[in-house]
Amino acid sequence: MRWWMVRAGDNSELISEWLAKEKASIGWRELGNPRRFRDRDQLIAESHRVYAEAKPRSRIQGASQVWRFANEITVNDRIITYERNTREYLIGTVIEEHRFDPTAISEYYPNVIGVKWEARRISRDLLSQKAKNSLGSIRTVFRVDPYGPEFEQVLAGNEPLTTDDGDGEPEEDASNEDFAQQAITMVEDQVDNLDPWEMQELVAGLLRAMGYQIRVSTPGPDGGVDVLAYKDAFGFERPIIKVQVKHRGSSTSAPEVQQLLGANPIDANSIFVSTGGFTSAAVSVARQNGVRLIDLSELVNLILTWYESMPNETKSLLPLRKVYVPM
Repeated sequence: MRWWMVRAGDNSELISEWLAKEKASIGWRELGNPRRFRDRDQLIAESHRVYAEAKPRSRIQGASQVWRFANEITVNDRIITYERNTREYLIGTVIEEHRFDPTAISEYYPNVIGVKWEARRISRDLLSQKAKNSLGSIRTVFRVDPYGPEFEQVLAGNEPLTTDDGDGEPEEDASNEDFAQQAITMVEDQVDNLDPWEMQELVAGLLRAMGYQIRVSTPGPDGGVDVLAYKDAFGFERPIIKVQVKHRGSSTSAPEVQQLLGANPIDANSIFVSTGGFTSAAVSVARQNGVRLIDLSELVNLILTWYESMPNETKSLLPLRKVYVPM
């Protein structure tokens, strides 16, 4: 059986559309219907013409992924996608082969296949490290045959199998961007494995790296504020920032954001860090009241930006090593 990863990127709303309409879809709409081309080389040539301002390798990668999606995915193949907000994989079975239909999902994602999605989601934490690394690629469409058995085992309620290298599709269009994304995903895994108090200290260390003086709440009721950040040692200078940190699998709700707004000091700026993401209602309340929302993905990006300036005790929670790769 063939297994495919079809990524929706950070677009959780797109995944909701896929589930509701039993579809999966990808973009590159400027190429038009990929089935009008005789072979992949013709599609790549069109990609070079249409996306002339992009890097040559990106043009080839994009066209290759569209070709696979349109011509190689067939009925009864298995599809995996990943929702970054919840760190969960969704699994489905192809029930309808490719068609070019800008009305099925969106004009921005006109390449569509029919997918019957499973009700159960699979936590990323249940997979082997090798599967996590390989599934972290930035590419939109690629084969993941060696890891299908792991997903089947988990869906059946069993412990996942340990996978070997398998006979999966050659990584002919893997890139340094893939390597970088896999590294970021591995850091996200390490951050997600911290306990709630370690997460609070990690956020505090990040703010210290940014030049703030920090007060961290002690274990117990915190009145809705985990961290207070000041520009001066005494806490007189504005702006003061109050931070709430939620480290869990579920999304943060609107009432939780409102609780932070009502917590002392009332006149402080507000940041809400939630590794489980935020509900749409929470995002709406935050926008209306100027609350800065930070999910796991953005938190990791901030950590990578400020890591060298973090205190050593914070780095010990998340030991990282810088690696250089050729461009």
